[in-house]
Amino acid sequence: MRIAIYGGSFNPPHLGHVAAARTVAESVRPDRLLIVPDNLPPHKELTEDSPDSEARLSLCRLAFADVPGAEVSDIELRREGRSYTANTIEELRQLYPNDELLLVMGSDMFLCFTNWYRFRYLLDECTLVVLSRYEDGDAPLREQRELLQREYGARVELIPHTPLEISSSEVRDKLSRRLGSDLLPENVYAEIIRHRWYNAQPELSWLRARSIEYLDPKRISHVMGCEYEAMQLAQRWGEDPELAAEAGILHDITKRLSVDEQLKLCEKYGILNTEEEIANPQTLHAKTGAALAADLFGVNEAVRDAIRWHTTGKPDMTLLEKILWLADYIEPTRDFKGVERARALAYDDLDAALYEGLRHTVDHLIKKGKQPLQDTAEAAAWYAERIGERRV
Repeated sequence: MRIAIYGGSFNPPHLGHVAAARTVAESVRPDRLLIVPDNLPPHKELTEDSPDSEARLSLCRLAFADVPGAEVSDIELRREGRSYTANTIEELRQLYPNDELLLVMGSDMFLCFTNWYRFRYLLDECTLVVLSRYEDGDAPLREQRELLQREYGARVELIPHTPLEISSSEVRDKLSRRLGSDLLPENVYAEIIRHRWYNAQPELSWLRARSIEYLDPKRISHVMGCEYEAMQLAQRWGEDPELAAEAGILHDITKRLSVDEQLKLCEKYGILNTEEEIANPQTLHAKTGAALAADLFGVNEAVRDAIRWHTTGKPDMTLLEKILWLADYIEPTRDFKGVERARALAYDDLDAALYEGLRHTVDHLIKKGKQPLQDTAEAAAWYAERIGERRV
């Protein structure tokens, strides 16, 4: 049996890694292709915002799931201290004493191979499979192969591979700047965003596309309008526009769910509801939406709380909570008597706009014979008092 071993920090595993693994699978056709994320690589340190070893293992399982014959091994992650390839091969040789071990590496690693720890042992035990950058000229690789064959009796296979010019450090940098989704498998990117590993911030275009999956088609224009309005208000009042956009995009992701589905989400996330809220289930989507946004997209506490209070409001809201509440109220598709005044006021006096919106909501419910929710009534009273104090 031929067993190929492809190791690395995979921090994170990106499309370049996956392409290399596919080349090995298709060109070498090993019986098994072991993907081996290392614990502490000897030549570099893991960045502080890197996920732990178990998380990198799970990311690798996602990344290489569709590569024929690939299986992710935790052989190095179970070992304490620095990860040396020679130790891994030694352990694998004990497990597979009669099988051919194929050690996969890139051109750069091959050219400096004699600097590796216990490289002679590796040459004795393994066939080296080198991903050759033919477009750069393979003469140095052939010279190195001939040297290793002549001096050490090495077995070396050069296989053509056009690498994707991606580095993990580049990916990590882009993730922190709301970029990088095009450099990662979709499921890997989604998992990184979910946990916000590498200080990752979601690309807003990606977040929009994902949120649409949760929306009633008739609500999409409202949600996009709310995102736009939230960003405009954030720029006006000094809040982070991208956090405001996250809140706007995700604020209604559970809106289309039935009451039973809302209650199931409440049970899943441990959300407690008052009798008043259960009697008015149209408001539950704010609480379940906040929980789901945190679970699926890793939103921070400020965004989560803005989603939580975007329907009822509450006394003494944060700036982001105010912005989302008003964006939901005045976004461009809204059309009701007084909306133009509310829009103008929102960019002139945020608290006064909130009071106007809350008061209008309370009056509207009373005229329809409905009792305003306690949170909304208390919010309207709080902002009425605040506006009154300011004007004294």
